[in-house]
Amino acid sequence: MGEAARQDEEFGLGEHIVKTWCGGKLKGKEVASPLPQLPTGNLNLHLVQQSNNGIYHLGNIATIKTSVNDMTPAKTSILITGATGYIGGSVLNRLLSHPDRASFDITALTRDAAKGKTFKEKFNVQPLVGSHSDLDTLQKAAEQADVVFSCADADALDAVKAILTGLKNRHAKTGTAPTLIHTSGTGVITDKAAGEYPGEEIYSDLDVAHIERIPNNAPHREIDMAVVAADTAGYVKTHIVLPSTIYGVATGPVYEAGLANAHSVQIPLAIRASIARRQAGMVGKGLNLWPNVHIDDVADLYLVIFDAVRTHPEKVGHGREGFYFAENGQYALIDSTRQIGRVLHELKLADTAEPSAFSEEEIKKFLGGSKYLGSNSRCKSDRGRGLGWTPVKTTEDLIKSIEPEIKELVRTGNTKLPEVLRDAY
Repeated sequence: MGEAARQDEEFGLGEHIVKTWCGGKLKGKEVASPLPQLPTGNLNLHLVQQSNNGIYHLGNIATIKTSVNDMTPAKTSILITGATGYIGGSVLNRLLSHPDRASFDITALTRDAAKGKTFKEKFNVQPLVGSHSDLDTLQKAAEQADVVFSCADADALDAVKAILTGLKNRHAKTGTAPTLIHTSGTGVITDKAAGEYPGEEIYSDLDVAHIERIPNNAPHREIDMAVVAADTAGYVKTHIVLPSTIYGVATGPVYEAGLANAHSVQIPLAIRASIARRQAGMVGKGLNLWPNVHIDDVADLYLVIFDAVRTHPEKVGHGREGFYFAENGQYALIDSTRQIGRVLHELKLADTAEPSAFSEEEIKKFLGGSKYLGSNSRCKSDRGRGLGWTPVKTTEDLIKSIEPEIKELVRTGNTKLPEVLRDAY
């Protein structure tokens, strides 16, 4: 290559990769690596070919004029549902503190217009006032998103279909498959043990065939299959996160601003039911096993997937290979129940520290008639760890978290069983 050619900006695009530049915009889909930042002024674009014998200059393709606008990277449009919830709020906190935050346009769905105002003024997050029932709103918002974090109701089929329709429309307009990171749960692999025995079946999220044998009538399964089908159709890349028992009081700016719920479901449900009966309660003998994960660790998994999709998408499983269990250990219901009993008794909220089984009448009264808390759910988070997810908190931390969880529920007067929780179980 001559001296004059070397003085120009050169694009080494790799063997057999040819790009054209039209109207200041690169056309085509093959990109070997991020393009260098464009200088302003005239730019000579060369075609080169690389082989074992060296680099050959095949000619000058074009001379283009660049401006500051050409150097401005396109922003990533993000829609998050469930931002006022336990998981979604934690995911949003991480997006807000992300090193690339300045390149994100974040929209958060919220039912509360006042919270929406705070999202905008305090965090520069665009509010989308509405609910999962506002299907047209969801669809139109998804049409504008490069990435959707679906962190709300894992069983809202119509809402998920609306999001998928919006993402399909976006694909039709742009030719690029957007990303959906959807929230399910390890309830999809539960059994009917009713606390009487520990389960033996363990799922790995790398075992696609095993996951595909999950019964169609399992919790969350219909929605999960709709998400996978969309990926198979080719218009979206889908990733399903399946948290297990999440624990810990959530913290961070979104919670400090009073925008999101800071408490999980399973452990607080057992605490509230135990307070109501003045004795720690469990389903059956409490011998059933569940995986567990701290709220900070599960939020980190969402961001590990998000960042991997942005930097090396070819390494990220999606669709049929896009299930990501979130766990870092397992516990028996009897162990968490004993800790609840000990703390409630010390706080004089229980008449004894010893736990006992819920009666059938209490299961109807406190748990909506469901023995879900007595089920087994066992899995291994192999796929997420393969992407670099490194959860920190363990089962020991779960047991330790129960005391501050109880004290926070008492401090905030949040010890009653809301109807919505009874209905959910």
